[in-house]
Amino acid sequence: MTTLVVCEKANAARRIAHILSEGKAETTRYGRVAVHRFRRDGEEYVVMGLRGHVVALDYPKELNNWRRTDLKTLVTSEPVKVVTARHLVSVLQRIRPTRVVIATDYDREGELIGLEALELLSWDKEKALRWKFSALTGPEIWSAFSNPSHLDAGLAYAGMARQIIDLVWGAALTRYISTTSGKMGRDFLSIGRVQSPTLALVVNREEEINSFVPTPYWEVRAFLEKEGKRFRAAHASNPFFEEIKAIRARERAAGAKEGRVVSLEVEEKRQRPPSPYSTTLFLADATRLGLSAERAMEIAEDLYTNGWISYPRTDNTVYPRSINLRRVVESLREGDLREEAEEILKQKTLRPTRGKRETTDHPPIYPVRGATRERLGGNRWKVYELIARRFLATLAPDAVAVVTHVSLDIGGEAFKAEGRILRERGWRRFFHYYRFEEVDLPPLSVGEGVSVSRVTKAKKTTRPPPRYNQGSLIQEMERLNLGTKSTRHEIIAKLYERGYLRKPMVPTPTAKALIGTLRENAEEITRPEMTARLEEEMDAIARGEKTLEEVVGDSRAMLLRVLEHLESKRDEVRASMRAAALEEKKVGVCPLCGGDLVVMQPGKKRFVGCTNYPGCRQTYPLPQQGRVVATGRECSVCGAPVVKILRKGRRPWEICLNMGCPSKKKEGKEKDGN
Repeated sequence: MTTLVVCEKANAARRIAHILSEGKAETTRYGRVAVHRFRRDGEEYVVMGLRGHVVALDYPKELNNWRRTDLKTLVTSEPVKVVTARHLVSVLQRIRPTRVVIATDYDREGELIGLEALELLSWDKEKALRWKFSALTGPEIWSAFSNPSHLDAGLAYAGMARQIIDLVWGAALTRYISTTSGKMGRDFLSIGRVQSPTLALVVNREEEINSFVPTPYWEVRAFLEKEGKRFRAAHASNPFFEEIKAIRARERAAGAKEGRVVSLEVEEKRQRPPSPYSTTLFLADATRLGLSAERAMEIAEDLYTNGWISYPRTDNTVYPRSINLRRVVESLREGDLREEAEEILKQKTLRPTRGKRETTDHPPIYPVRGATRERLGGNRWKVYELIARRFLATLAPDAVAVVTHVSLDIGGEAFKAEGRILRERGWRRFFHYYRFEEVDLPPLSVGEGVSVSRVTKAKKTTRPPPRYNQGSLIQEMERLNLGTKSTRHEIIAKLYERGYLRKPMVPTPTAKALIGTLRENAEEITRPEMTARLEEEMDAIARGEKTLEEVVGDSRAMLLRVLEHLESKRDEVRASMRAAALEEKKVGVCPLCGGDLVVMQPGKKRFVGCTNYPGCRQTYPLPQQGRVVATGRECSVCGAPVVKILRKGRRPWEICLNMGCPSKKKEGKEKDGN
């Protein structure tokens, strides 16, 4: 008997083989592919890792000509499966097992990867075994080994439906917008089923910010003192939207040398610990550490496959009863968080917090063994520590704050002061990522007086809504059911990659034009409802309530209606997108004639030229690599435009376009030491 165990990645295969062989597995290499072998109970086990999907969907060659292929034909044609990792597939097919076990990650994608492997082996999916686990630890792997199940076909077909739907929508809409706008080749424009409504969220927010009209208001504050201790109080009517009222309130209060305490209330506020980490909650916090959502997820997956944390793709925020929480905390004593773990273990019982969502596929994200900063290093430790501290915080006591509310009379005007002291740190001792600003008031009692140092009136303005960051956008995508826990960070990364977003999260002119054009001519593409409906239908496949054919058929019919409307608006779309393309290329104003300076590339080399050519021959050279972005500023020395150059993997840098600028000569002399 030879049992082939198919894992999703090489790291997972190595770890599973190590656990089940008790460290005795032998590794054979077929080129770049590692295969791990061991014997158990007289049976040979062969453990092999893939690299995720080794099969991709694509259209046949006869449909690959973007201009000649009718879009309706593209939508109704069936994609073909293409092997993308032949070296892995050839090794997989040479093993010839007598039994097959699928040990990929237990989710839509993992189940589909398992199904693809079985099809490549010509193996009946009903006869294959399935090991399900949520962490690559000894107890989890042994439990999966001892309690095998079968492949979840509904889950696999839900993943397959997503692949087909995303390919069909992406290919048809991308070809439409690219051919219509004339943006082909490397600069093609992409539209996606999830990508477009996500981009629309960012564009809509930017429009809110740009159209926001600030409203002035005034705040009156008193600076007070008692027994040498200073504190502040705010006028009870803040904010004032009429300046005259703020002036009068300030004048009356400023005329008083002493204020009097009218009332005082002290209350104890218990702050419950945060809920366990789902993927969305984790990414929201990880992006606050300075990591992109994509990078944070890459690190989390690496920590998972190397046995440091549980599976990081989950919607669950409730720990299942099957997890021995005390044992997990005990394991953390073997790392740099040993003191925190010991503190939690002093509790007689561990009562974890419960979030709002409970699912049965995977538990929330939690650490599965202790680690040290030295062992993990850099960002890997940063992510591990975040997850481990969150886990400890969910088992910790409430934090307790003492809040003091004080009402004061100053010159006949009502003021309020508030003190906040953290009396018991509770879970905040373990999870320091959420700030708590303490405000310490002097001892006060009703009826006593306090000295008035000064009273101020400050003018302020209302602020527009904040821009999204990656964490808040992922949370909004989850709320609107855009994408899945496994794909949201990838969608955001793709928007940056395609040049639709710049940091901070600001849409480019092309992105604005694209969403504006779609809004006018095919609004449903930019709204979350259509995408959310398709996500719900894919979930129905996983539950066995709908078939893959039904859901894919519904999506094709929906897309055909959208394309029919878009085809009738092709002239309007073309004009809008070409105007946006010109706007995207603008870098400044020509100092000679006042025309627009734009990036031009009539041949192999690009440069900046004036749109009034041949009447104006002003040009500037450009670096030949990287994206050129206008800064809207002019050089303080020569007045030429300043642009920013963006290159993947390098820091952005700004340059004055004028190569003869005196500032460049000065820089050169400084470098030469003159």
